[in-house]
Amino acid sequence: MKRKMPALNALKAFEAAGTSGSFTRAAEQLNVTQSAVSRQVRQLEEQLGETLLERHHHRLELTEAGRALLRTLQQSFDRIELTVRTIQQKSDLNRLRVNAPPTFASRWLVPRLTRLHARHPSLELSLTTQLQDTLADSTALDCAIRFGDGEWDGLESSLLMHESHIAVCAPALLANGPVDLTQQTLLHVLAAENQRYMTWRHWLDAARIEDVDTSGGYEFDLLDHAIRAAIEGLGVTMADRNMIGRELAEGLLAPVRDIHVDGRQSYWFVVRPEQKMSRPLQLFRQWLQEEIAAAR
Repeated sequence: MKRKMPALNALKAFEAAGTSGSFTRAAEQLNVTQSAVSRQVRQLEEQLGETLLERHHHRLELTEAGRALLRTLQQSFDRIELTVRTIQQKSDLNRLRVNAPPTFASRWLVPRLTRLHARHPSLELSLTTQLQDTLADSTALDCAIRFGDGEWDGLESSLLMHESHIAVCAPALLANGPVDLTQQTLLHVLAAENQRYMTWRHWLDAARIEDVDTSGGYEFDLLDHAIRAAIEGLGVTMADRNMIGRELAEGLLAPVRDIHVDGRQSYWFVVRPEQKMSRPLQLFRQWLQEEIAAAR
């Protein structure tokens, strides 16, 4: 059956321009001239009878029709690229490309990989932790473990675990009795540049502890660094109990109080809808869920 489709080059030109917001950057990406991209997009608009991109000085803005077409094209090109990669890499049919937050990867996932290998010896992982990796835009990834509210456009997510925050420090700080938090260095984790998570404030409210100045202390961009600083005796940090199970069991860290607060966000297993029935993905997700259940 003959398909009534616009020219593929025109669709590629629009997808590149719509994604980058620039004819110039689209031309660089496609290795053609800027005028060629502009012309192909204009011809596509004429064929469809719809404006897809509003032209502004130094930028392009998608119209409603443009957003709808771009979303479909991105999903379609991703599926084509994924299928091509699978055909080209038949030897990697059991390899999963996984992205996970750095602290989750180093403190929770990597220590358990020997059990994954024992359970599924034919399954292989390529693990990355770059925070800028986005599953929606890159077919270099098969799945991701994400920290957030579970809402990511165009992706399917299933809950793995909730955070459970406790205040911990090196046992030496507790040698002479309960810690006076007004006299201790507080260790903070940054949610973004110059913006701290509010975990300390929530925990102090739950513990009904007043007069603790949370404005000072040390700041870290990764929870893993704050945990390591606490182990070395620098001060007291808030940590997700899931991330410090080994340190608590081995006596490297101890709770300051028997108080925990639930986090406002959680860890999720995230996949593209078209890949959710993949056998390796199903095995990996099932193993993750079993490990989480066993640790409770």
